[in-house]
Amino acid sequence: MSSILTGERLTNRRLVIIAAMAGTFLSALDSSIVGPAMPTIIGQLGGLSLYSWVFSAYLLTSTTTVPLYGRLSDMYGRKPLFVVSAALFVLGSALCGIAQSMEQLVAFRAIQGLGAGGIVPVTFTILGDLFSVEERAKMAGLFSAVWGASAVAGPTLGGLIVQVIDWRWIFYLNLPFGIVSVTLMWRSLHETRTGERSRIDYLGAILLTAGITAFLFALLEIGEGASWLGPRTGGMIVLSAFLVAAFIYHENHFPSPMMPMGMFRSPIMAVVTSAGTLIGGVMFGISSFVPLYIQGVLGGTPIDAGLTIAPFSIGWSAASVVSGQIITRAGYRLSVVAGTLSAVAGSVSLLLVSPDTGRWPAAVGSGLVGIGMGLSSTAMLIAVQNSVGWGQRGVATALVQFSRTIGGAIGVAVLGTLLTAQLTSRLSGMDGSMQGANALLDAKVRASLTPDILHPLTTALSSSLHIVFMTMLGLAVVAAVITVLFFPRGSVEELQGADGGMGADRASKADDAEATMPSGAQTRPTSR
Repeated sequence: MSSILTGERLTNRRLVIIAAMAGTFLSALDSSIVGPAMPTIIGQLGGLSLYSWVFSAYLLTSTTTVPLYGRLSDMYGRKPLFVVSAALFVLGSALCGIAQSMEQLVAFRAIQGLGAGGIVPVTFTILGDLFSVEERAKMAGLFSAVWGASAVAGPTLGGLIVQVIDWRWIFYLNLPFGIVSVTLMWRSLHETRTGERSRIDYLGAILLTAGITAFLFALLEIGEGASWLGPRTGGMIVLSAFLVAAFIYHENHFPSPMMPMGMFRSPIMAVVTSAGTLIGGVMFGISSFVPLYIQGVLGGTPIDAGLTIAPFSIGWSAASVVSGQIITRAGYRLSVVAGTLSAVAGSVSLLLVSPDTGRWPAAVGSGLVGIGMGLSSTAMLIAVQNSVGWGQRGVATALVQFSRTIGGAIGVAVLGTLLTAQLTSRLSGMDGSMQGANALLDAKVRASLTPDILHPLTTALSSSLHIVFMTMLGLAVVAAVITVLFFPRGSVEELQGADGGMGADRASKADDAEATMPSGAQTRPTSR
């Protein structure tokens, strides 16, 4: 049916789906549109050493808030958390559009990430509440169309906007989708409170954010030439380790932790989060560094960069449809393993790109990694959701998203550190070496460079980026080994948890007779 009864009001599932699709498109568009624009932004604002921070700041805040959004959605309901996160994302997008320096852009991307941390996990938690396992697998096809639309619109539109209008409009473009998504979700989703409120784990969120931030600052220092054992860098690494250890201790003793450590004892959760963390570095490495190669080494346009990484999202979309069919017929394992192996193949293809081959190996590699993400991520998400009950579905869904984005945040920072260190080393004999690398990304300045200056700059950037691609291959290989060796075998039914998700679905279908149940903080839609 298109609507379900929640308390005394009806939830219109069709409108909720449209709102969720708009929210998903909002997040997907941003992830696909920023990458092709970044080389141009660097060319205009400077600051190649801060290149990875535009991505890492966004990923840091969007990552560390994901489990908190998941816990809050279990306590206060999905709708208010979705509305707050989407509104923050829109605010951050508007601020990014008016940034006047790289430092401002990094700060505003962090605000944007605060909102992004809730959009995807809360969206998929809502879908987990409204649909059974079989329906969720079918919904993967519908939402893959959203990713497909962003795949075509994002990179290509981003390149066009940068070349024809101005890079600032890649952020302004988020505003209408955010407004539509918030409005529809607020009007169409209604929830019945069915649980008790618990304390919010603010300290856990602070400890985790501070710990990861300290580590990222250490990486930034190392990328600029500092020693791993230097007093400042070493001090930040020690501080990071202490804060993360304090976070783990706190989570094990807090009554309602944002990241329940006991969940990681589940074989499915352990494999999904560990492999997801590694594959997240590959995933975000594609959108962060492939455009840099296309424009900085090959001298391509922003449109060329967008078209090169477009196969990533297109492959993800198409593979998500296939993954839904595989899950219902053969279970999760086949889809997960095939996905990680495809990511390995795509990472190998990236190593083949050179000035002689052009951008095609990069496009093929992007597509294969995208196929891998589509096959693995859908199966991983549904497997985790189906292994827990309703009361833990929000935080469990958030942990899946958390693992992937934390891998992206740390992975992109590590890869950016490698890039900066390699470039600094290879260009050490040239005056203003990093400024010269910046010049490669400004089309007008690049055109004025003589061959004796242009050639060593492009050669150094190409060699440095190949080190980055080799590291991405290593991450993909380890992720594949983990899934092949440790992902549990069995059908969907055999891998169900005690409540199994389906228990929550069955309870959901009976809840229209329980409109007078005690109110609390946990909410769920009830079917009629």
